Amino acid sequence: MDSTVNPAASQTANALARMQKMFIGALFAGVLLVPKILNLRRDERSWTAFRVLLGFAGAGLVILPLAFWNSWLAAIAGLAMFLTAALLPPAIANVTVDDKAREFGALVVVNGGKTRMSNGVAVPVRLLVGTENIWALDAHLQTRLIIPVAEVSSVYSEELDNGWIVRLRRPNTIDEFGFRGVFAEHFAKVAENTIRTVMVPGLPVQQKTRAAHA
Repeated sequence: MDSTVNPAASQTANALARMQKMFIGALFAGVLLVPKILNLRRDERSWTAFRVLLGFAGAGLVILPLAFWNSWLAAIAGLAMFLTAALLPPAIANVTVDDKAREFGALVVVNGGKTRMSNGVAVPVRLLVGTENIWALDAHLQTRLIIPVAEVSSVYSEELDNGWIVRLRRPNTIDEFGFRGVFAEHFAKVAENTIRTVMVPGLPVQQKTRAAHA
């Protein structure tokens, strides 16, 4: 029986084993990096820097191996990295309700309410209460209603059969915000008390107070 090992076959088997280990290691590293890359995409500057570095690294792997040690595998990997950097989507514009609160200078954010628009459709909104305006933002953080505090003559909340409602009275208009669920009374009272606070003339209010979610 011939027990002689073919050197070429042995080298091929070793090369395949190494490539398999490298592939499994790269796949595992990629799985670990996916969440970090997704978070990185939420920061426009960091995401742009990542794409630029990936593109330069890919271009380097394409040019340097061909110039010095003629590694086609590295060149192919570099080309893939360069194309990935070029084809990656732009950063996600991830605007949060806290960002909106800081942008508007709102003091309190009240969640869980609904208001009826001019077309009769009830829209879920967040109320952002500031010293000069009250904003109602929809689920996409788009402004659906702006109420100048100076126009509000009264605000009161009351319990209904299916929840609580907050009514803001201003000239020729009554704005209503309904709240349902376990925390309906809490949301309604926070909205009412906060609006009453900003309605008081001459009350010292810190403009830079961070918005607190109610």
